[in-house]
Amino acid sequence: MDTITLGDKKFKKYINYETIADAIAALAKKINADMAGENVPMIVGVLNGSFMFLADLMKNIDFDCELTFVRVSSYEGTQSKGELLEVLGLNKNIDGRTIILVEDIVDTGTTITQLHQMLTTNHSPKQIKIATLLLKPQVYKKSLALDYVAMEIPNDFIVGYGLDYNELGRNLKDIYKITE
Repeated sequence: MDTITLGDKKFKKYINYETIADAIAALAKKINADMAGENVPMIVGVLNGSFMFLADLMKNIDFDCELTFVRVSSYEGTQSKGELLEVLGLNKNIDGRTIILVEDIVDTGTTITQLHQMLTTNHSPKQIKIATLLLKPQVYKKSLALDYVAMEIPNDFIVGYGLDYNELGRNLKDIYKITE
């Protein structure tokens, strides 16, 4: 499908799955090199959006690790609400451990910086590394370093491959951008 309709919005295909898979494989190679010698890092997926990215990333990880999830929200429709709501909290002890925080997309950076702050304030991890499938560098102005970025994209609203518009479109294999 080259174009789709979700709710009241139309989208056109923007990034195909093969391109996504190649970017994830390259990203995993960097993470594998960096994590060599680390003692069982904890990979923390940020739900709901990261689930497809994280599943494909995990297939390319070659070191022993543990996996858990947090669920947060900062979007309503196509706009960020500007505040982080922790919906489902961390259920593992991360004190003294290397954490790889896995996000689907970083645009303004509100979600990832507030989540990073929550984890460092409420826990004592050895270090937190941040991995994202997509980065919108035009709007990301935070000082928090992003350690692993698979792809950079313009500031367009996108859906598919875990990303949604009002909870629709997460199941799409490819990524689509809004046309209207």
